[in-house]
Amino acid sequence: MASSSSFSSATITSKFIGFLFLLSLQLDLLLGSAIYHKNQTSFRPNREIQKLRRVEEYLRRINKPSIKTIHSPDGDVIECVPSHLQPAFDHPQLRGQKPLDLPEKRSRANETTNEESFIQLWSLSGESCPIGSIPMRRTTKTDVLRARSVKRYGRRLRKPIRRDSSGGGHEHAVVFVNGEQYYGAKASINVWAPRVTDAYEFSLSQIWLISGSFGHDLNTIEAGWQVSPELYGDNYPRFFTYWTTDAYQATGCYNLLCSGFVQTNNKIAIGAAISPRSSYNGRQFDLGLMIWKDPKHGHWWLELGNGLLVGYWPVFLFSHLRSHASMVQFGGEVVNSRSSGGHTGTQMGSGHFANEGFEKAAYFRNLQVVDWDNNLLPLSNIHVLADHPACYNIRQGKNNVWGTYFYYGGPGRNARCP
Repeated sequence: MASSSSFSSATITSKFIGFLFLLSLQLDLLLGSAIYHKNQTSFRPNREIQKLRRVEEYLRRINKPSIKTIHSPDGDVIECVPSHLQPAFDHPQLRGQKPLDLPEKRSRANETTNEESFIQLWSLSGESCPIGSIPMRRTTKTDVLRARSVKRYGRRLRKPIRRDSSGGGHEHAVVFVNGEQYYGAKASINVWAPRVTDAYEFSLSQIWLISGSFGHDLNTIEAGWQVSPELYGDNYPRFFTYWTTDAYQATGCYNLLCSGFVQTNNKIAIGAAISPRSSYNGRQFDLGLMIWKDPKHGHWWLELGNGLLVGYWPVFLFSHLRSHASMVQFGGEVVNSRSSGGHTGTQMGSGHFANEGFEKAAYFRNLQVVDWDNNLLPLSNIHVLADHPACYNIRQGKNNVWGTYFYYGGPGRNARCP
């Protein structure tokens, strides 16, 4: 009897110890799971905090002290920044310097002077920046957070420039010339507000000066108007500039969003909205653009309308463009991300095809190039290209009033462009 009772007691004790062991094991697993999830959830906020710190650091670097603030009706804030404090002078080769004096104006052969005044929305209030300062669009935290990454804000996605239908999601309708040495280009560009259907797409119309091979050492200087919801947060057409020396890899940026372009003008805000815009079957408004190389110092100057100098790209920024451009290109470009599965509905130009003509399709007119002696010349050996004519097309012509011109653009996705 005593031995039976002792056996029963030992059995119960062993079962109880086993139960305690299993309970302890379950508690350890639960506790481990809780710690894991806590670490995971705390990791996410830490990563977000690090990103916000990078954003704030970038904003401190790019938004310079101003002497006056102007509020634009489109929501932009324009800061009047002393010209010697602009981002260009953060560059090691420009630090401590000031913008150069304006180059000597020369009369050029074949120069036309029939441009209307260039107007931006921020200036409609009648406010302006004092002499000795430049108007800079203030970059906000929201602007930077819209970008795919803080590092790529203000830069184009890495892409190959191609003259065919496989340009990495970028589609063109352009006129270009090559085979000679070019020292600038000029055109009048019709301004529209094309619809951009994806937050990471854009639609632009511009002049490109290009040199180098179409690989990692490509140099470009670019200027025109663009609609870019990612960069600006809206669908206004905006005056913009761009440059790169390594095929959009690590150098260059839009506007004044890095050390590069030196602005000299106190009336134009690069990146600000253009007003007015052209309307279908209505009045047309042009942006007159010219980029030219100063024979004395070698810098590339940007000029608007009738001789309004905006600023310059210092020649030391470039490798192949130190001497001249080997190609000049005019026209439109869109990003086709195919985010909806088919071709994008983002428009180019007016959103209408070239064959619709004046007051309906977008155009470039009075296309010219600049020679070594700073003279304007008509284009020769012209090439015309539309990557996908069923989506965006182009039609080039010539007459006594518009010189060399072309209509271009289209709606993007349609029955012939699925």
